[in-house]
Amino acid sequence: MNASIWQLGWRTLWRDLRSGELRLLMVAVTLAVAALTAVGFFSDRLQGGLQRDARQLLGGDAVVVSDNPPTPQWTERAGQLGLRHALTLTFPTMGRAPEGQGGATRLVALKAVDAGYPLRGQLRLGRDAADRDGQPTQAIPARGTAWVDAALLESLALRTGDTLLLGDASFRIAELIALEPDRGSGFMTFAPRVMLNAADLPATGLVQPASRITYRLALAGDDAAVRQYQTWAEAELKKPEVHGVRLESLDGGRPEMTRTLDRAEKFLNLVALLAALLSAVAVALAARGFAARHLDDCAMLRVLGLPQRAIAGAYTVEFVLVGLAASAAGVLIGYAVHHVFVLLLAGLVEASLPAPSLWPVLFGLGIGLTLLIAFGLPPVLQLAQVPPLRVLRRDVGALKPASLAVLGLGVAGFAALLLAVSSDLTLGLIAVGGFAGAAAVFALLAWVAVKALRRAVNEQTAPRWLVLATRQLSARPAYAVVQISSLAVGLLALVLLVLLRTDLIASWRQATPADAPNRFVINVMPDQGEAFRATLKDAGVTKLDWYPMFRGRLVAVNGKPVNPDDFAEERAQRLVDREFNLSHAAERPPHNEISAGRWQPGEAGAVSVEEGLAKTLGLKLGDAMTFDIAGTPATGKIASLRKVDWASMHVNFFVMFPLAEMPEMPITYIAAYRAPEQVGFDNALVRQFPNITNVDMSSTIAQVQRVLDQVIRAVEFLFGFTLAAGLIVLFAAVSATREERAREFAIMRAVGASSRLLAQVQRAELLGVGLLAGFLASVVAVGVGWAMARYAFEFEWRASPWVPLAGSAIGAVLALAAGWWGLREVLRRPVVETLRRAAE
Repeated sequence: MNASIWQLGWRTLWRDLRSGELRLLMVAVTLAVAALTAVGFFSDRLQGGLQRDARQLLGGDAVVVSDNPPTPQWTERAGQLGLRHALTLTFPTMGRAPEGQGGATRLVALKAVDAGYPLRGQLRLGRDAADRDGQPTQAIPARGTAWVDAALLESLALRTGDTLLLGDASFRIAELIALEPDRGSGFMTFAPRVMLNAADLPATGLVQPASRITYRLALAGDDAAVRQYQTWAEAELKKPEVHGVRLESLDGGRPEMTRTLDRAEKFLNLVALLAALLSAVAVALAARGFAARHLDDCAMLRVLGLPQRAIAGAYTVEFVLVGLAASAAGVLIGYAVHHVFVLLLAGLVEASLPAPSLWPVLFGLGIGLTLLIAFGLPPVLQLAQVPPLRVLRRDVGALKPASLAVLGLGVAGFAALLLAVSSDLTLGLIAVGGFAGAAAVFALLAWVAVKALRRAVNEQTAPRWLVLATRQLSARPAYAVVQISSLAVGLLALVLLVLLRTDLIASWRQATPADAPNRFVINVMPDQGEAFRATLKDAGVTKLDWYPMFRGRLVAVNGKPVNPDDFAEERAQRLVDREFNLSHAAERPPHNEISAGRWQPGEAGAVSVEEGLAKTLGLKLGDAMTFDIAGTPATGKIASLRKVDWASMHVNFFVMFPLAEMPEMPITYIAAYRAPEQVGFDNALVRQFPNITNVDMSSTIAQVQRVLDQVIRAVEFLFGFTLAAGLIVLFAAVSATREERAREFAIMRAVGASSRLLAQVQRAELLGVGLLAGFLASVVAVGVGWAMARYAFEFEWRASPWVPLAGSAIGAVLALAAGWWGLREVLRRPVVETLRRAAE
């Protein structure tokens, strides 16, 4: 009794480890920490890699991007500050093979570069299509030559050294591009790259006054000089006469570079959150069972004179050491698992990511300790309050509900950590709040169900096993509520994972359906329209998006001139600073839903606006929008707002006039359709209509699907942690009343109940609890899944009406399986042994 708290804590830890008392606790904590740190390590390394490569992704320390050739002031100021600069021009155009080599055509992403390119990063040239690494070069294409992606050679049936036709000029294909540092993410580019010397561009005749060209003036130099330039450039951009210019820096970056990875990380965070939430339930259940088994030991220690403070301190030391050990194991497993994410997402992330920081390690240790302290310690600390009288009377000193203050503080701290790791407040609030609310609903409905069950079973006519099972449940309503609620929470996560896998991810894939248009054709002239559509019809194209298109700049709202400086949001500034693609149609596009107002065919002076644009620009129904269309003002009042599915691969517009004809507008036509499976169809179409631009999206759609497959594989891999955590919760919930069941069954067997009858009673009780828990979990999972789909992942999603029935059946089967595994020893234990334990 003279041992210190640390010595007592170490002794109890060693004893409980050898007896297996802490096994369930440690597994639950390790699973939670491993799941969260695996995502944490991956995210930390990914962010470190993006910061490391930020200059390469931009092509410089800062980049001035414009729709027109940058005025001399931008380069003059760079020269004054001692900054190096390089100008590149990029735009889509059609590349052609010579007629003698098939005359095939392909949309290409043309890039004209100047001396000094690239300022940051390395351009690498490959020997063939299989050479992904290539050799670095400091040169640019020589006059009269072109460097191309290997994919272009395959499309046009050309080889290195052959001729490539661009506009009015021809070029010899000299090199293959293996890596272009400032290109952006490969899966976002729908056309292969063709790189030319900027001095060759005028000969092509492709640059015309109305050409859509992106000019990128990259700058590099001393960090202080770059910051000075950025300050000066930001002031210039605010001037009213500066249009169509923006500044990209290391702070702003290229958001499209990480959009898909952000979505992948959000899915991974969701699965990790579910694993952590389930682990919290498992820890709470296991800790309560641990405390219940140590009540008699602590009562004996009190008799021998050990003070309450020493008992509480010893168990606190034990749990802190257990938390550190389990958390450290979880961190190690998480570090190993995150390498699997890097492999599964190969192509989306670089394998040569920098080493992770210490933050995921510290976070994992913090999560593990918080998990044990918040959910494990409250019931265990009650052991210090066990009265010595329990040595003589087993009916005193039972565990009580934990202090609401202690439990509330722990839950709040754990929820705060989960919200922090979610990296998405909406997702975190839905997950944490949904599970917290679900637990309360489960407890209330379980209490009502237990009370109703006792009244519903007629003891005179019902089978004996059903009567006894009903009495078992109703005799311990508190235990039944805890058991049903815990099972329901575990099943909630499992059902939610199944719904996410089968419905939510499927709806993500279906955003680009199998029959989606894979060709977009622009610049069809009005006098070509009839012949163009007839050609498509003869080729078997039955579904065609066909809309007129003209360009206009928003110059006024409600008669007040519009200026980018009027808006604080960067996206709003960019939208106002550029021209819109506008259209008109008498009938509403079938893939657009009206979310506010009404679409009245033929309504003069009216416009329909996409609801996202209206929100960004602060527009509402009735506002008058004035556009400058080729020098002609056009005004329309907002009569309707449309919800546009931008992922549908159909033709969509921000602003449309509900008119069948607008003859005064300088229109061209845009078409979208699924190309027929005819060899040479695209080439024949371009030869018949040489002015059109034919965008083949087939490879892009296929690449997007491959990206989704990679993301889904990574999510499914992490599902294993959550499934394991869910099964641990089921096992802990069923095993929580093992000793109480053993005593009750021993008494029944002592008064004559057969083992077969008791087995039927146990199966009936488990099946009933599992059915109810599964039904409740499935109903709530549908609601939580719908909220996540709509507000976190932005999908339209409807669950099958069979989900509650399937969830009930799964809950019954899992509860029965967990009960067989956790309670099989109860029915085998000799009656004398059980009664002797109860009498001790």
